[in-house]
Amino acid sequence: MKTADKLNENRLNAIIEACGKSKIGLIGDLCLDIYWKADMKRSELSRETPHFPLPVVEERMSPGGGGNVAVNIAALRPAQISVVGVTGNDWRGKALLTELKRHGIGDSHIVVSNNLITNAYCKPIRMGISEVEYEDPRLDFCNYKPLNKEDETALLAKLDAAVSDLDVLCVSDQLTFGCITPAVRQRIMLYAADGLKVIVDSRNRIGEYRGVIMKPNEIEAWSVVNEGQLPQGAGLDDYAETARRLVQINGAPVCMTVGDKGCLYADNQSITHIKAISAEPPVDIVGAGDTFLAAFGTALGGGIEPVFASAFGNIAASVTVKKLGTTGTASPEEILNKFNS
Repeated sequence: MKTADKLNENRLNAIIEACGKSKIGLIGDLCLDIYWKADMKRSELSRETPHFPLPVVEERMSPGGGGNVAVNIAALRPAQISVVGVTGNDWRGKALLTELKRHGIGDSHIVVSNNLITNAYCKPIRMGISEVEYEDPRLDFCNYKPLNKEDETALLAKLDAAVSDLDVLCVSDQLTFGCITPAVRQRIMLYAADGLKVIVDSRNRIGEYRGVIMKPNEIEAWSVVNEGQLPQGAGLDDYAETARRLVQINGAPVCMTVGDKGCLYADNQSITHIKAISAEPPVDIVGAGDTFLAAFGTALGGGIEPVFASAFGNIAASVTVKKLGTTGTASPEEILNKFNS
């Protein structure tokens, strides 16, 4: 296992410039994150029920799931971004499309369906006398049945139209009943076999892809090569062996993130460890993998070598983990400031 050379500022500037020339697509499970901040000092006992209501004093929304990958790509200001997915024809779907538009992302490749609901994660946050804020259990709007054939056919047509002029396609396969159906997955692998750079991040199905650039975390990768087990007590050498075996299974490179150890880039010739960028506590790691995928994919689309694209992904993720209570994005300016700090 090799250790990658550190980036210098000239190389980093070249990567950022390359991102600006990248034509990148994303297909994934588009979700909406909703934050409701309740000031419990304003709560009064209900006259009808023995409960204290949550007086919401602030509401904010942001794209989640594949939508968070999309806004992270947009933050890097590529030459082109095409987002493919499905939303429901409901208020959450309308809010999600509005949020994507606010980030400069169009909806021409997004199917709006009457057959499902928009996946959304509502997060009540309580504040009281102290400055500490507490998050209640989420309220989740989810689909519990597969995408129907009508919507699947429409989605495949949108995907075919989107990939006709791309440098790279990112895949955010996160939900049990999401938009990446077996037929969609087969189409994605066909694009890769035809020469398109395809990068896949999948929470539960990374082992079902072949011939794509896989971007699992250490738990997802370990589960594939060790029959569903968790990597208890594993070290960096163990993860390197996992990456090597996953390359053999996949027949294509693997970029495996390993938390605060950074990431491993493996192909059929070598394995390279790219160290993480330190981030002092407090940190919020929610969405860090989305940021990494966006930065890694956009850099690859701009023609950057995979190891340097991986290092760029590490820096971008180190920016967003410092954004507490939100997934967040990493702009070129923020990435440069982090690198120089």
